[in-house]
Amino acid sequence: MTDTGTLLKGYVPSRFGQLHYVECGAGEPVLLLHQTPRSWTEYLDVLPLVGDRYRAIAMDTLGYGASAKPTVPYSIERFADAAGDLIEALGLDRFHLVGHHTGGVIAVELAARFRDRVASLTLSGTPFADDEKRAGAVTHGRIDHVGPASDGRHLRELWDRRRGFYRPGEEAALGRYVMDTLTVLDRVEEGHEAVRRYAMEPRLPQITSRTLAVCAPRDHYSLPSLAKFAAALGCPTKVLSDGHVAAPEQVPQEFAENVLDRVGRG
Repeated sequence: MTDTGTLLKGYVPSRFGQLHYVECGAGEPVLLLHQTPRSWTEYLDVLPLVGDRYRAIAMDTLGYGASAKPTVPYSIERFADAAGDLIEALGLDRFHLVGHHTGGVIAVELAARFRDRVASLTLSGTPFADDEKRAGAVTHGRIDHVGPASDGRHLRELWDRRRGFYRPGEEAALGRYVMDTLTVLDRVEEGHEAVRRYAMEPRLPQITSRTLAVCAPRDHYSLPSLAKFAAALGCPTKVLSDGHVAAPEQVPQEFAENVLDRVGRG
């Protein structure tokens, strides 16, 4: 169990309102970005492992967790605008980037913008947002949306929506997913929709940092993207030993080891 006493919470101003982040450790900064519709708690067990050697920072994406929830439409570019404001507010001149699912797509955009300031890039379970992905935006069903019910049955529906992504014994992590989702229930799908609209291909050639693409073996949504990132970026790829969409929570030690290895190689 993570010793939460080692984690420091803070806020920074941005053009959209305050952005929330949690950090631990010291040294070279490693910024971790979560999936939709989660918060920094997706990295609850990863933060102290990375923080043993570096300054590990997990932010709440704009619109999620305890970060500002503006009424403007969400997009990958807007999420990256907010993350960029946090990077500048924290004075991160050179930093490492880690992104999981939606966070990985945001990390791609940030790496294309900040280029040489990004020392390394780790993409975990990251969707490859190409023409095929965008074509599915029209017919793709809702992932996390449920309608609030007066008898509270939507709480069970949220639980059941992702029950299959978690193994028995991982109920605490599933509970954190439910809590995160409840804070953004009225706009819970917008992060997924932003991924499906994003034009990733022209941004990839702008990335200069050394990159690693990883994915959990049961994450069939993103596993096919490994080959696409390898072809587009010439980067190594790795399939983790276990896990699903919640890989940072399911195999935190292995997840952190891959991040540390990539960070250490610079």
